[in-house]
Amino acid sequence: MFTRTESFKEFIRYYPVVTAIICIHIIIYLLTVIPLFPNSLIFEKLAGVNLYIVEGEYWRLLSPIILHSGFSHVLFNSFSLVLFGPVLERLLGKTRFILLYITAGAAANIATLILEPLTYIHAGASGAIFGLFGYFAAILVFRKELLSRENSQIILTITIIGVIMTFLQPNINVTAHIFGLFAGFLIGAASRSSSSSGIIRSGGFSGIRPSLKGVPASRLAVWGVIVILAIVGFLAR
Repeated sequence: MFTRTESFKEFIRYYPVVTAIICIHIIIYLLTVIPLFPNSLIFEKLAGVNLYIVEGEYWRLLSPIILHSGFSHVLFNSFSLVLFGPVLERLLGKTRFILLYITAGAAANIATLILEPLTYIHAGASGAIFGLFGYFAAILVFRKELLSRENSQIILTITIIGVIMTFLQPNINVTAHIFGLFAGFLIGAASRSSSSSGIIRSGGFSGIRPSLKGVPASRLAVWGVIVILAIVGFLAR
């Protein structure tokens, strides 16, 4: 389920929302580092600054989701989306996946506003990505028949390690991680009653190819590197 066997063209066609989010990450990051643009101004206008939010700059409850503070930051968050986003985009559909991602990210930033001091500054998509983890956790609790035992173990292990690393690593927005995870879980729990509308389909994930047979070794190697970087980078950042 988390093994990507598509070519890059297929990935773009199958998962347009994940692709678009990653493109936005990269574009915004480039605008903050290319000397031709007002780099510091872009960061100043998009970063989550609690003091500015309470003064009326409410877009900062969403804009930090697309802003990153460095190359490794944007790289590992984007890799994590490549790894965990496609399954939920196919499961939920484009619109509901976008709502899940934005809602979890906004919830993480609202919690940061409430619980952190006014001088607190933050950026990054980690809260939204932890929302994906939370949704997977809700599937494990309420619709575990949708996941194989192996995939369940992968999700549970990565989620637990991610939470532990949140408290061990410096310069991490602990509040955003925890409340993003919680928001994703609540959304997943609420969605269990909507299976008849197609949010969750019994019998598995339609359209996701489960077999690696016939996939070129070079393609598997590329995606394997992405998987390793995503897990190690996102959890060890």
